[in-house]
Amino acid sequence: MITLALSKGRIFDDILPLLKTAGIEVLDDPDKSRKLILSTNQPDLRVVLVRATDVPTYVQYGGADIGVVGKDTLLESDNQGLYQPLDLQIAKCRISVAVREGFDYAAAVKQGSRLKVATKYVAIARDFLLPKVYTWT
Repeated sequence: MITLALSKGRIFDDILPLLKTAGIEVLDDPDKSRKLILSTNQPDLRVVLVRATDVPTYVQYGGADIGVVGKDTLLESDNQGLYQPLDLQIAKCRISVAVREGFDYAAAVKQGSRLKVATKYVAIARDFLLPKVYTWT
């Protein structure tokens, strides 16, 4: 039995046509059912629905054999032992940085200013905003 970890929402909706092309159909509708483990038309494949942030953990620790998740989630997770074999080009997103008008980030960093950043993407923000010589505190 192969277990595929997916999250509800845009990725789930976007992956269904790709699965159908491969001859795989999810038999249960997660919008009409409370099931977290969904059957497919393939007897050796099932889908487990988890939060997007939990997909890498399920795969990493063997709760699922394979998972589909956004790159933002992979970059944020402690994905030790995970391999990204393919970018499916679905559910694209972008990370945006916004500052008040006239703010000079480069000058502030050169002056040694302590900047406050509000984000749920801590690792991505750290990698983007801080040069490698600085440490994140």
